[in-house]
Amino acid sequence: MSYVALYRKFRPDSFADVKGQDHIVTTLKNQIVSGRVGHAYLFCGTRGTGKTTVAKLMAKSVNCENPKDGDPCGECPSCKAIAAGASMSVVEIDAASNNGVDNVREIIDEVAFPPADAKYRVYIIDEVHMLSIGAFNALLKTLEEPPGYVIFILATTDPQKIPITILSRCQRYDFKRITTDTIADRLEELTAIENIDVEPRALRYIAKVADGSMRDALSLLDQCVAFHYGETLKYDMVLDVLGAVDTEVFGRLYRSVVRQDVISCIGILDEAVSQGRELTQFVNDFIGYLRNILIIMSSDDPWGILDVSDENRAGMEEEAGMCDLQTIIRYIRVFSGLANDIRYSPSKRILTETAIIKLCKPEMETDLSSLLDRVRVLEDKISKGLIPMVAPVTGSDMLNVSGNSPVVTSGSESVPLPQALPEDIQAIVNNWTKMISSAPDAAVKSMLKNTYPSITSDNVLKIITRDSISEQRLKSEAGREALKAVLRQYSGKDMDFVIEKISADGSEDTKNPNILALKNINIEITTENTEETDYV
Repeated sequence: MSYVALYRKFRPDSFADVKGQDHIVTTLKNQIVSGRVGHAYLFCGTRGTGKTTVAKLMAKSVNCENPKDGDPCGECPSCKAIAAGASMSVVEIDAASNNGVDNVREIIDEVAFPPADAKYRVYIIDEVHMLSIGAFNALLKTLEEPPGYVIFILATTDPQKIPITILSRCQRYDFKRITTDTIADRLEELTAIENIDVEPRALRYIAKVADGSMRDALSLLDQCVAFHYGETLKYDMVLDVLGAVDTEVFGRLYRSVVRQDVISCIGILDEAVSQGRELTQFVNDFIGYLRNILIIMSSDDPWGILDVSDENRAGMEEEAGMCDLQTIIRYIRVFSGLANDIRYSPSKRILTETAIIKLCKPEMETDLSSLLDRVRVLEDKISKGLIPMVAPVTGSDMLNVSGNSPVVTSGSESVPLPQALPEDIQAIVNNWTKMISSAPDAAVKSMLKNTYPSITSDNVLKIITRDSISEQRLKSEAGREALKAVLRQYSGKDMDFVIEKISADGSEDTKNPNILALKNINIEITTENTEETDYV
């Protein structure tokens, strides 16, 4: 006999063997025991979570001659016929390839006749969202009022594509992703039955990669066992087969990115590629590693949430202290964009290298999180003595700087560098464009388009305009109230602000720096012995 894949060989024969869906199993068993079986069910959930398996078990249970607490006996002729796929009363239909009106009309014609070899005629329609609109409409009346001996079980991974008229006629059950622990326990149980020698750490990694799908986990286990047939399946072997990378590599990559060591980062990536690692998996796993660090930074007790081995905890705690939240979020944003672009790209390595360089060079971006990362780098250099600390310069000294004083330059103009922005002003700056476009008053929206945000010496938001008419209207009572409402929407509170007009030639810009433009300024720091330019 030919080999049977593990996911087929160990398909559950009873509800007790269905893992991770206790909320559904208990409900269906109670319905079967009490005789309160519905006429139409909708099973929703991602791939490999047990939808079709539970549908078949239900078909067996309602037709079983000797059910035991809602479970099929597996021994009666009806159970054996259904298990062998030979029962005329249980019909499985793949809606992906049988999605027309004619296919549904065949079902409607069959429904008129009671089953000859069972209590119920059960229709299991898989991927039901693939039916055409005409097919759904043809099924509608029969689904609403079928004969008492007919049960419809619809399964789908995409319930939002199903018409509401169909949804409202079904009992809906949402199958959850199966937890990593549950999948790992099941794999350990099955490898013991199959006499497969495997490391627990290897099984846990397979369970993690399966991403909530028991079927995917069993398929991956099958693949790894076949590649290393007759050997003890170890963690490193699983990484080789799946083209994955050990967590230690991500730790090294993260530390190199924080240090902005581009050469080291590219070397780590080259090492992974040379070992045959799959870059799509590499990118997704690194996003997961960054997510773990983000949770460590954000939670007082992260270890109840994270699936991290004891040997990796200390290193990740240390790494969490090397950065700030905004920087980690920027890293995740950049690599999430890469994960979306890399799937179908023929130049995966180039895209990955570009993204890594972008992480190391925050000056390549102009958003606020990049600005904060550049400030972090500058502060780190100052703390290490790479850049001497100097006293701030105020007033006219900003225009004539020598000796130990820093100069902030923006094009040809000298502007004072503001202190760290208050949270409410930072929220406004982050959403400046969105705030303008969402202003409910069309006149206010039009006037705001010719403005930019600045800040006073006592940290009050200053809105700068070069238009006298706009200044007058924004300073009017109606204009201030409309503007206050928009600011409240994005800052979460009533904010103080001032409206100020500057000359058309921009000669007063030195007193009213544009906070948006300051993301791209150069800080030139000159000392008596050295001259160095850094970027924030």
